[in-house]
Amino acid sequence: MRKVAITYGEMMKELDILCEECPFFMRSVIGKSLVGREIPLISVGQGKKAVLFVGTHHGMEWITTALLLDFLRDVGKEVGRGGDLSVVLENRTLCVVPMLNPDGVELQINGKDELNPLTERLHAMSGGDYSRWQANGRGVDLNHNYDAGFFEYKEYEREHGIVPGSTLYSGEHPESEPETSALCSFIRARGIDLLIALHTQGEEIYYDFGGVVPDGGRVIAKRLSALTGYTLSEPTGSAAYGGLKDWFIKEYGLPAFTLECGKGVNPLPIGDTDIIYKGLREALFSCLTVV
Repeated sequence: MRKVAITYGEMMKELDILCEECPFFMRSVIGKSLVGREIPLISVGQGKKAVLFVGTHHGMEWITTALLLDFLRDVGKEVGRGGDLSVVLENRTLCVVPMLNPDGVELQINGKDELNPLTERLHAMSGGDYSRWQANGRGVDLNHNYDAGFFEYKEYEREHGIVPGSTLYSGEHPESEPETSALCSFIRARGIDLLIALHTQGEEIYYDFGGVVPDGGRVIAKRLSALTGYTLSEPTGSAAYGGLKDWFIKEYGLPAFTLECGKGVNPLPIGDTDIIYKGLREALFSCLTVV
């Protein structure tokens, strides 16, 4: 059972061990965060069709990184045994970005980031309290920084007085942040057939954008719901704009899902990882067989 929060450093150590134990894992970097931390990508498989999992858009949601590390560990075991998953990955590629927002995680867990040159500005935004920090290293909420309803969301920001800070501010323009820009550039270059973004919490699954559901999306959503017990939902309010799932559906017309993992109050305790992952495991593996 995990007992400590998953910092960027802890994640990198686990990836070192995983890649040493599983030499078939391909490790690369999609880009760097605002502060300069590398954003790792783990991939495995030889197929043109690809499934992408992304964790930790938000600083308080670092438990999603732990979930994806556990998933990678199980994938490694299955591939190492040469079982059915090895056959599946002859025609597909699994791609995992465990932590998109390392700077936000650093602030939320440690209450400071000695590498960030914007410390004074961030201190003014937060009042020195980063316990509820969701944004990246300059106060932009990465999951509102994609080009999907972005300019409509700007009106929402004005109406609700949202400014740069711990959460909800979308940035100056779509993909203004190095983290979202790096991820979108990777998706454009690689080509992805199915996308799953892990968030917390609420045990819900979002699968449309503005009422649009790509072909096959509803069937997959129902399957994920049946395997997890999570409720199929439509995002409302601020959650209806500018997310990765929204951008992917808008841009490519292919299935994409937001899984709101676990229940409670963010940040969920690290001790919840095992039970949340147990409920997700079959669903995560099933995503590799639906494209």
